[in-house]
Amino acid sequence: MHSPRETGRAKIHGLEMYYEIHGEGRPLVLLHGGFTTIEGWGEVLPTLAKERRVIAVEQQGHGHTADIDRPLAYEQMAEDTAALLEWLKVEQADVFGYSDGGTVGLGLAIRHPRRVGRLAILGAHSRRLREVGEPKSYEEFMGLPADWAPKAMKDRYDRVAPDPDHWPVLVQKIKALSRDFAGFSEAEMRSIRANVMIMMGDRDMVSPEHAVEMYRQIPEARLAVFPGADHFLILSDPRRVLATLVPFLDGEEVAAARRW
Repeated sequence: MHSPRETGRAKIHGLEMYYEIHGEGRPLVLLHGGFTTIEGWGEVLPTLAKERRVIAVEQQGHGHTADIDRPLAYEQMAEDTAALLEWLKVEQADVFGYSDGGTVGLGLAIRHPRRVGRLAILGAHSRRLREVGEPKSYEEFMGLPADWAPKAMKDRYDRVAPDPDHWPVLVQKIKALSRDFAGFSEAEMRSIRANVMIMMGDRDMVSPEHAVEMYRQIPEARLAVFPGADHFLILSDPRRVLATLVPFLDGEEVAAARRW
């Protein structure tokens, strides 16, 4: 695991929100997916930290950040992230969000446009998951029992969570998050002014059609669909994701379309 140069806990909105800072350069916020921790970024984090000041966070109930008595909500996590940036005196940062973290990133760009420079999302959604997800995957997810605990995720959680026995509560809260999210409106999506890269596997939980929908709504957005890739591409083949992500964060421009 890559060693951070700084760790801390920001006292915001009733949380003691854990964060780590890796590397130097332009700030880049990493927003993890559901059930995961900073450790779950694997080689993505040290690769990005070679030329950036990476701010990796752990949201409410995840990793080192203890849960509190409120539901999980994408909008609230966006507000928590904005408050963390204020705490760290970071006026603007680029953002990379995976899965739930990508939806949080969209919320951050909508609600705090001046905070976000470039935004990359992978395997995220902007509308109700039951409307844009693959029906079978959605039903399977909503049917998860409270004791569902994949070993890799649960082991990381157990190593750092203030109360490892709280895991079943986290499972229930994340299921409720996916069920109750009303979605961002088309007007909200069109209001995004950040430079946005939408990444999606063609076999993700979220349909490729929804990736295209987001691409059409966000002004000047870019779209990358990975063939043969599922929701866990960032874990199974992170270099494939990084090959698209890093040039985008570096500011590489899209080649002009050839006109015939």
